[in-house]
Parts: sequence; C-alpha cells; structure tokens
Amino acid sequence: MGGFEDDEPPSKRARASSVESTILSESFCYSKSINPLGGTMARPLASQGKEVMVGSKGVIKRDEFVRIITKALYTLGYEKSGAVLEEESGITLHSPSVNLFRKQVLDGNWDNAVATLNKLGLLDENIVKSAAFLLLEQKFFELLRNDNLMGAIKTLRTEISPLGVNRKRVHEMSSCIISSPQNFLLAFPKLGTEASDSRLKLLEELQKVLPPTVMVPERRLENIVEQALTVQREACYLHNSNDGLSLYVDHHCGRDQIPSRTLQVLRAHRDEVWFLQFSNNGKYLASSSNDKSAIVWKVDEDGELLLKHILTGHEKPVMMVAWSPDDRQLLTCGMEEAIRRWDIESGECIHVYEKPGLGLVSCGWFPDGKQIFCGLSDQSLSLWDLDGKEADCWKGQRSTKTSDFAVTKDGKVIIIMNRDSTILLFNRDTKQERLIEEDNTITSFSLSDDGDFLLVNLISEKIHLWNIKNDPSRVKQYTGHKRSRFVIRSCFGGSDQAFIASGSEDSKVYIWLRATEDVIETLSGHSGAVNCVSWNPTNPHMLASASDDHTIRIWGVKKASTKRKDIGSSSSSNGTHMNGSANGNGFVHQCNGSRSK
Repeated sequence: MGGFEDDEPPSKRARASSVESTILSESFCYSKSINPLGGTMARPLASQGKEVMVGSKGVIKRDEFVRIITKALYTLGYEKSGAVLEEESGITLHSPSVNLFRKQVLDGNWDNAVATLNKLGLLDENIVKSAAFLLLEQKFFELLRNDNLMGAIKTLRTEISPLGVNRKRVHEMSSCIISSPQNFLLAFPKLGTEASDSRLKLLEELQKVLPPTVMVPERRLENIVEQALTVQREACYLHNSNDGLSLYVDHHCGRDQIPSRTLQVLRAHRDEVWFLQFSNNGKYLASSSNDKSAIVWKVDEDGELLLKHILTGHEKPVMMVAWSPDDRQLLTCGMEEAIRRWDIESGECIHVYEKPGLGLVSCGWFPDGKQIFCGLSDQSLSLWDLDGKEADCWKGQRSTKTSDFAVTKDGKVIIIMNRDSTILLFNRDTKQERLIEEDNTITSFSLSDDGDFLLVNLISEKIHLWNIKNDPSRVKQYTGHKRSRFVIRSCFGGSDQAFIASGSEDSKVYIWLRATEDVIETLSGHSGAVNCVSWNPTNPHMLASASDDHTIRIWGVKKASTKRKDIGSSSSSNGTHMNGSANGNGFVHQCNGSRSK
C-alpha cells in the first residue's frame, strides 16, 4: 500500500396553458351556455354551504379556495367542469365587470377595455396606469402591424405618453416609428405574433399587475401545491430520491433511501484499487489500481455493473482516471509516467501523452472536451490539445503529493494545490488568485457539481467544506473517519448532493448529512483501507467504494429481493481471464504507447 510521505510521490489519490379563450359548443346538462371566461351563468344553489372558512385549521377562505380551483380547471382545459363549479358553488371566478374587461382584451376593443379598467374600483392609481400602459402598448403594436402608422403615432402621443410611466419603453416604441419594419420586428417579438396569441399573453401580463382579488393569477393552485411540496422536501432530513413527490401523502425519506447495502462486489482487479469515478451520465464506472490497469464497468438497466473493458499498457500503477465531458473517452494516469486516452465504446487507446524527462501525476479534462490538463512532477501544470500539442503551461509552487485539481464547468477557474496546506483558485480571464488556507496538510479535494463548494480532506482526519463562490469561507466540518498513512478521498453525492461520503483506513465507508455534519451511516464490508468513493450522479441510490482488499463494492438501498453478486472473482469459473474475456462481455485492451503518440 503506497504511503503518503514527504519524499515520495502519491500512491492513492483519491402540458399549453389555455386562458379560457374558446367556448365549447357541445350540449350540456345545464340549460345555460358555458362561458369559459367564467361568471356570467353562475348562480347560488339551494345546497350551497354557508361556511366562510374551510379546512381543519380554519385558515382557508372558502371563496378564494373555490376560485383558484375554478381557475385551475379552466387553465387545464376543463371548461365544463369549471363552469359547473361556478354554477354549483355560486362563487364566480370573475365579476361581470372583469369578464367584460377580459372579453374586450381578447377582442382587441382597446378603448372600451381602458374605460372598463377605470370602472373596476382599483384604489391604487399606479396599478391602473401600469395596466392601461399594457393595453395601449398592445394597441400601438397592432396598429403598426396593420400599417396604421398615423393611428400608432396618435396612440403614442395622446394616450401612452400622458400616463407618465415606463419612459424607457416609450422611447423604444418611438424608435419603431422611424425604424424599418425588419428592425422593429426583431426588437419587439410581439409584432411577429398573431393577434389572438399576443392578446392571451397580454391577459397573463395583466394578471401579474392587477390585484389577485380582481383577476386570479395564472396557475395559482399549481404554485401553492409546488410550494407545499418544496417545504416538505426541504424538511425531509434524509431526502434522497429522484422520484417526484406524491400529492397523496406527506413526503418522508427514511434511512432505507441511503445506499447502505452491498449489492455487488467487483473483483476484477488483482491489486489494491486506488481510484474510481462514475461517468457524468452515470452509465459507467471506471476504476484504477496498483495492478497497472484501469477497468471500465457498464451499469445495465437493472443497475448491475458488468465488466466492459480492461485497459492495460501502463508501466506503473494507475493513480487516477478522468471522464471526458461527453463520457465517450477516458484518461488514465500512471504514477509519474504517462497519460493515456481511451475510446469507451471500442476500448482502444487513442493517444499517449508524455513529456520527456518528466512524469505526469494527474489528469483532467477542460470543460469543452477539446483540451486536457496534466499535472507534472516538476510542480507545473500543462494544458494540452487532444493531439498532444501543449497549449499553455503554469509553473510555480504546486504540491506533488496529490493528483487533485479541478476546473469549473465554465472553464474560467482552475483549482490546484499550491502548497501542502494551500489550494489556489486561479481565474484564467481576470488572472485573479484566491487561496484556501488550511492549518493542516491537504491530501485531496473534490469540487461540487455547481462549482460553488470544495470538499477538502486533511491529514488531521477532518474534511472541510468550503464555499468558494466568492471569497473562500469554511462552512462545515466532517469527522469520524480514520486516516493515518494514505490518501483517502471523499465525494459529494445523493439527491442535490445533500450527502458527503468518504473512505477510511478502518475499512469502512462513512456518510454524513451535508447540512448538519451528522454521520448517518457507517458501511462495513471491506477488509482493507477504503481509498476512494464515488456516488452515481444520476442514481442517488448507488455508491461505489474502492479498497486495498482488491475489490470494489457497489452499495444500494435495502431491498428484500436483492441478492449480492460478486463479479470477476479470479478464483471462479466466470472470472476474468486475461486471454481477452471477462464474464463474456469484457475485453482486455493493451496500449503499448505506439498509437498516435
């Protein structure tokens, strides 16, 4: 087992919304016609309830509750049901004046719409002016579209400008008059929209301006339900599910949603497994080992991992692997040796990267997938094109004890070890340098998916979570795992990366709740130090761990029907055979360094 000493290199690094715009012509059980604008046919029934408030706690106003349900029915296209609810409840969706106003808007009767607006009894003059501006703006655009230039000018001068609101928009509208039709069509998409569609959109804009007591906001019921589900999800202590939340029951995740059961043991490596990483799409897992090989495993539809390729050719232990952004290629990095690029589909070696006289100690992809980063043994960092041409190089103090570095998804910030206890965040555009300074030696680190947080493993058996969005600040600390000699790696994982997982020298996997720092699971099963863990980015119920016991364990949720499967045991008849097959679906691919070098 490779040690972590000052004088030697690292050995383990770790539905369209309808706005009640069409009137159904089908006959219905009620004699009155159905008006999708709602309200004109509603009448109280003898069976109507008298309660003002509804609900067990008495905090929901009955009329508001019925109105948002009615609105939801119309929005979903259930015009008959919406009309029936108005009829039976006696609660109209809109008052007769509002219904008239909406009809005038949909008909493009702008002058009468403005007059009706002023009769709605709105007390806030600013609201009235803002709504009038929207109406007259639509009138202006439709006049322009109908080539009525004089009418548009008159509307702008005598109706819109006197309102005294949105001066910037008034200037933009003035520019339409002196611009070519092509220019203002580009600047104002409304002009290129059919009148009926743009008027429906106008109603939606008016709903945002007018008080909800006048016009019920669009999709209000959906918004309330979404808010309730969000609150339940945020209150779920152990939330770890990709399934949508049900409306039938309150949401709660138990510990059975945490991957804590061994589902598979992968035994194809012949020595200590130092590193592993799931692909970005979660369909593959790549592992590297002291046996000088890397293995690509495929995650099948049932969640079982099958050996796909054994990649050989490195002359020294393979310290790490790195997936391309599109998951079609893989980099493997030997210990102070060479970097090899592989095609995932065929398993063929595409390119070998070397620098005379220097060893490569780390590798990674630039976010566009067109360049790769390489850390070298002379404490420099190189950016190479895929064909092996060096595009850039940074020299300076950089620890060779860890192979970790990262690049944010926008490609702007490079994160590298600067000194034993310092991480450098370098902005390539602004050349700004920011530092994360720890009191103890840093052994590895991991970047969150959103690029805002960095998980830092320390020699002192602590893991620190840093917010690096602005000035770096330490926000959490996780403890309990064991580390005395080797590089132990941790990772973010689970739904919304709400958990932290780490290997440990006591042969266990530790899982913390990210927000509270609580250890929620300690997973036993390995018989050697657990060097690295990786959480499947698309399946929150799948976690992988790599160990000195030569195995990889796949952890999942507890299911009674699940039986543990061992894959690739060298002592079994279905094990890995170096003549080219493994379980009938994997192949050994040798890279001797001569391809595209």
